[in-house]
Amino acid sequence: MLKISGLNQFYGESHTLWDVELEVPEGKCTCLMGRNGVGKTTLLNCIMGQLSLQSGIINYGETDLTKLAMEQRARLGIGYVPQGRQIFPMLTVEENLRIGLPMRPDKKKHIPEFIYELFPVLKEMLGRRGGDLSGGQQQQLAIGRALVIDPKLLILDEPTEGIQPNVVAEIGDVIRKLNTEIGLTVLIVEQKLPIVRKVADSFSILDRGRTKASGLVSELNEELIKEYLTV
Repeated sequence: MLKISGLNQFYGESHTLWDVELEVPEGKCTCLMGRNGVGKTTLLNCIMGQLSLQSGIINYGETDLTKLAMEQRARLGIGYVPQGRQIFPMLTVEENLRIGLPMRPDKKKHIPEFIYELFPVLKEMLGRRGGDLSGGQQQQLAIGRALVIDPKLLILDEPTEGIQPNVVAEIGDVIRKLNTEIGLTVLIVEQKLPIVRKVADSFSILDRGRTKASGLVSELNEELIKEYLTV
């Protein structure tokens, strides 16, 4: 579904991504891994159109995303949950969720009920401001907001970062359900190995802006973990 080839990106004079290769098969969950500062979020920002490329191709199905604006990528069915959640703290939960409705291909004007089935707490707190929610609740809201657009590909940047363990487990369950039961294709940046092994089918490791290893999660061995993931 998503295929990245020969991607290079610069911040000013700094070469941040070097000939990156990544493939996210349709209907599967792929985990992008690596230590802090190796280029994972930069790569996601390139996919979403927030950063321009020096060279390379990002294909989403038969479409070259590099030619499209950010909002056009969302309209194609790419949902994005950024690092740090980035919900609107002064808007209510319901207002945060409704922001994605104009991007839906069917133009429906109501929030899909299945989002409340996945995250019952959101229905209980529809009138509460986003900034008043706990970190875990905000993360559920961020995922719910991405799902409102009816995506075919869901991209999540460290969705379990900085939230309580019980919510981490719930989010892992939701991601697995979306992938295996609904058939949603998922690209996730995640550093917690138990979550990776729980939700992902395959992995790709970045180190210093370069693709260093990829394969099935069952092939993520101690040697790779020690060389590229252990702090």
